[in-house]
Formats: sequence, C-alpha cells, structure tokens
Amino acid sequence: MPKFDATFVGFITLDISGRHVEALPDGGGIAFLDEIRINPAGTIGGSVMNCAKLGTRTTAVYCVGEDEKGDFIHDVFGRMGIDTSLAMRSPDVGTSSTILPIRPNGDRPCLHCRGASEELFVPEEMFDDVCDTKFLHHGGTGFIRAMESGQSVKLLAHAKKKGVVTTFDLIGPHEGTLDQLKPMLPNIDYFMPSIEEAEFISGLTNRTDIAQFFMDLGAGTCIIKTGAEGSFIKTPDTEFQMPAFKVPVSDTTGCGDSYCGGFIAGLNMGYDLEAACRLGTATSGLVATGLGSDAGVVDLETTLAFMETAETLI
Repeated sequence: MPKFDATFVGFITLDISGRHVEALPDGGGIAFLDEIRINPAGTIGGSVMNCAKLGTRTTAVYCVGEDEKGDFIHDVFGRMGIDTSLAMRSPDVGTSSTILPIRPNGDRPCLHCRGASEELFVPEEMFDDVCDTKFLHHGGTGFIRAMESGQSVKLLAHAKKKGVVTTFDLIGPHEGTLDQLKPMLPNIDYFMPSIEEAEFISGLTNRTDIAQFFMDLGAGTCIIKTGAEGSFIKTPDTEFQMPAFKVPVSDTTGCGDSYCGGFIAGLNMGYDLEAACRLGTATSGLVATGLGSDAGVVDLETTLAFMETAETLI
C-alpha cells in the first residue's frame, strides 16, 4: 500500500490577502479593509490544503526559504496533517510571497515576489519517495524554474512507470510553455489548465479543439477550468460541461487550485470522472465564498452537503 494517497509537487507561495480594495489611497493615506488573511497558496498550496481537508492522506514537495514565511507554511501544514518530510528549504532565497488586494467583485490582482519556489529541484534519488503514492499532482510549471529544464519530465515518467495516476496544473504560461509541455503530456493522465492558459498555449478558442490539441500531444483526459462557467471535460470517448455552483463570491484566489484538490480527493474515494469533477467544483465554489485559497472548505461532510443542495449556474 502506498504511503500517501496524494503527493503534491511544485509551486508554493505565502499569500497576504485583503478585502475589499477599490483603489489604493493617494500618497501616504490609509484605507480600511474588512479582513486581512495570511495563508499558504500557489498551485500546490491551495490544492494540497483542500485535498487534505477532504480526508486525503497528503504530502507536499516544495521549496521555501529559511525565514518566517517558510516557518509559517510548515506550521500550517503540520496542523492540517499534511506531511512535509519531503519539503526543502533554501538558505539563499526567501519564500515566494504574494500580496493580493481583493476587489469587491472577487477579482484578485497579484503583486508577487519570486522566491525559493524557483529553486525547487527533485533529484532522481527522491523519485521513489515522491512516488510512494496513488496520485501525483504536479503544479506550477512556469514558476518552478529549476524543474523546468527536464526534471519534471523525468519525474512524471517515473511516476507512470510506478503506476501512479498523474494530474497536472500550471501557472503563468509563456511562449516556451508548449515546448516544455510536449515531453510531459504523454505521462499526464489529467491535464487541468484554466481556459485562459489553455487558449494561450494552444492558440485555439473552441474548447473541444483545445482539449483535443492537448490530447493529441499525449494527455489522457483534459479538464479545462472555465471560471464562473465551471469546467469543460474531454476524454477519448466523451466530453461534457460541469456547471459551477451559485455562491456569493468574496475572493476567487485559489479557486482553480482547490478544484484540483477536490478532484483528486474524489478520485481517491473511488468517484467516477463526473463525480470527481463535481466535488472539485464544490470545493472551488466554497473557496470563493471566503478569503484565501482554502477558505470556505471545512471538511468532507460539509462539502458533500453543499454539493448536494447548492444551485448550479447553468
């Protein structure tokens, strides 16, 4: 039996969020906010926390600095039961961090300071420990520079050889992202970009065509997160739209990451594809109701109750 249900590898940041910000005050003025919160976040931060809240045995593989921000992330994860034995700390670079002035409509412009996440490097001698799991979620290509020279390709290939189910998310795609993805996609069971990322990388706008583009490059199933519209899912045999749930939106930070965490939790419980996507959607919807990338999600029981009773937007 694998040591963990799910391993999360990739980009992590410490978010400092404040709501609601309509504009910055002039000069040295002051504006009063309703709430300020500090929490781990990023492509694996938001996904691993929500997956753990839903009862999944999780471990996180990431790099933070030897600073108070890194201490805070470790402490939060420890209290949530997330294993950090494979996490790394950089003596030279501080923890990646982000300031998020949340707008009244829930939008979250980012002020990001690059940091130790860019130094994350998983050596081959760690691969067996990282892959001692049922699911491997690789998140953050675009912000984990040291892994992007070929090490992510090797890790995903190793995971598939070990029989691990792989899921994949990214962030901040650029002109070279497609070339980075091509050798990885054949070893990705569930490719999970946002619609904006998918359109940028593929150069296409039709969702079926976009999903097929990535599947033609090797991805097993394509799950495109489409914001307030929910998500679009395509497999070799079918495609469908999963509607979002109707919620009072407070902050959309981490909604896509939390979708991944909820989806993986569903797969781990034996859900079929549609049911796992619905759990991911419910997790994402709850996160949008609070401040921060794990707000709104309490545990599996309350998330399932919300999923069974909440109204959808379509």
